[in-house]
Amino acid sequence: MRRLPLAKVWAKLLQIPAYGIYAGVLVFATLGTFAAGGTTADLLILCGLGLLGLLMREGGIPVAPAVVGLILGPLAEEQLRRALTLSEGDPSILVSGPITIVLWTAVVIALVASVVVPYVRTRRSETR
Repeated sequence: MRRLPLAKVWAKLLQIPAYGIYAGVLVFATLGTFAAGGTTADLLILCGLGLLGLLMREGGIPVAPAVVGLILGPLAEEQLRRALTLSEGDPSILVSGPITIVLWTAVVIALVASVVVPYVRTRRSETR
């Protein structure tokens, strides 16, 4: 039987109240932001993004997709520029192969479904 080192210590972390975890995250985020840039502007941007996250949470907007978009957005932009450079500016390269057509179709279906499915669910619940 394999033992997990410090499992009891990690389990004790679950007993920390949420406000304590939030305070710790705030302290470490502030320290990391100041250590990375060292300017007051960086701290103001941190506060602004924190306020934006709070407003999104209060508005019922999921924060996880925004975080994923912030992480993957620059990578996607770089790859788009690379593809357009290789094709000498021809945007048809984005739909020229069968794999890209399947992926674009999946994206369109996902976007349409994200709008249509909640609408259909509310219509069904109203008719009952």
